[in-house]
Amino acid sequence: MSSHASDKFVYHEPGLQHQFEDMKQQEESVSIGMWMFLVQEIMFFGGLFTVYLVFRSKYPMAFAAGSNHLDAFWGGLNTLVLIVSSLTMALTVYYAQKGNRNMQVVLILLTMFFGAVFLGVKAIEYTSKYEDGLVPVAGLNKKVKENPNAEHGAAQAKPCYEMGHGAEHTYINPRGEFQWVDCSLVKVAEKGGFLTPEEKIGYYSNGDIDADKFRDKVRIFYWIYFVMTGLHALHMIVGIGLMTWLLWTAWKGTYSHDYFAPVEMSGLYWHFVDIVWIFLFPLLYLLGRHFLH
Repeated sequence: MSSHASDKFVYHEPGLQHQFEDMKQQEESVSIGMWMFLVQEIMFFGGLFTVYLVFRSKYPMAFAAGSNHLDAFWGGLNTLVLIVSSLTMALTVYYAQKGNRNMQVVLILLTMFFGAVFLGVKAIEYTSKYEDGLVPVAGLNKKVKENPNAEHGAAQAKPCYEMGHGAEHTYINPRGEFQWVDCSLVKVAEKGGFLTPEEKIGYYSNGDIDADKFRDKVRIFYWIYFVMTGLHALHMIVGIGLMTWLLWTAWKGTYSHDYFAPVEMSGLYWHFVDIVWIFLFPLLYLLGRHFLH
């Protein structure tokens, strides 16, 4: 028998791509590629975290005011959801190594479910910001015109420096612009004597709190909030798409003790997205809440 005729009987390991000599080389290449991708993702989000830290150090009261308006319950719920999804993803890798197709499918579905819950909660939060006029892009907030039948001046919102934290005010926003009315934390900081020099310049005009200047500083916080959480949500959508492909291949019985690298690499991506949120939650939702007391 010629050597050419015998080549077709050479054993080919399951999942081995033609450009690799063996599974070990393929697994090392895939692992290095994924870690290089994650490193550039860390650099990408690291830049955003740096922007956050720079502006928070300059305007801590404005950032605390914006942070205190976020709902810590929804943020905490999403944190719990992602932690559980990391567990289901880790178990998916475990059962892929064991070659248990049914458990792989069940756990991938659970991971996708938790990811969808996370996105649903973010939709609730974004809707709340839209209705409260806290989307930092002019024209993208809920538009509400003043009631022409109301008494003159009765429907006007109070100036920023007259508002207490949590006080009610009439929402009027005919152009859908960014609005902010709560300057109570500046008063607290002023009485406590811990306003920074930059804050005194950034919040005040002629010795009084300037509602427009303080609003612009809070607006910076919400720009950072929407950019960071929006990009994180985009990564979650990509992750759910990845899980959809993984679900189909797992259903076909692709993964076993000999070949499970796609599941493991998908797990690394999912865990990275979860870890980013672990940092976002305290920075955006929790820091500054002690000022409320």
